[in-house]
Amino acid sequence: MVTVNPHEPEKEINVKARRSTILWLVFVIVAFGSGLGLGYMAWGSRNPTQVQAPESTSAAETLPQRVSVPTDGFPSTGPANAPVTIVEFSDYQCPYCKAWFTQTWPQIQKAYAGKIRLVYRDFPLYGAHPNAEAAAEAASCAGEQGQYWQYHDQLFNGSQLDDDAFNNYASNLKLDLTRFQSCMTNHTYQKDVQANYQFGTTLGISGTPTFFVNGIPMVGAQPFSVFKQVIDKELAAVK
Repeated sequence: MVTVNPHEPEKEINVKARRSTILWLVFVIVAFGSGLGLGYMAWGSRNPTQVQAPESTSAAETLPQRVSVPTDGFPSTGPANAPVTIVEFSDYQCPYCKAWFTQTWPQIQKAYAGKIRLVYRDFPLYGAHPNAEAAAEAASCAGEQGQYWQYHDQLFNGSQLDDDAFNNYASNLKLDLTRFQSCMTNHTYQKDVQANYQFGTTLGISGTPTFFVNGIPMVGAQPFSVFKQVIDKELAAVK
């Protein structure tokens, strides 16, 4: 609002009025633009079908439409000849990975029994999750004794990821503790875990969980409905 001084010449008054109006318009435009930008960042950058964003160590990169991801030699569950293979790059300390395991994965198993093979590949978020690498090593050490998936499930179902917890999980599965602890102390599988991580970064992965459904990338703890759309299309293609 412009306050008019009756003693000022009319021309000067008009000039001041115009300046004040222009400044006010500039302020409104800037404020509106800032609000719109923030709104886009909060809404527009989010995938509408993604209930939980992936945890990330860097900005997400665009992944190709379909990728050939090696599966031989990595822990898997489900028929080896299943028409659909899901390769999961995951982190045992990631809450979103845990949410997918406890909420979405059981629905997939129930809906597509005998049609899905899940392959697990480690992708510990170094720096963000200091215990993730050790947890991945522990699962592999349990795998030496034929209990990889049972140990994997305990890691995601448990509340602790430290040496005591690792030993307790091993005891629960009645593993040979001496052998398990020796495997952990010697970091037998550390290089394998790190190699998994390095390979994942070459695919453009920057956060967990990241999945490849028959090579089709899916980022984040997507709900069952999103996986269903992709899986149904893949199953229809092989009929």
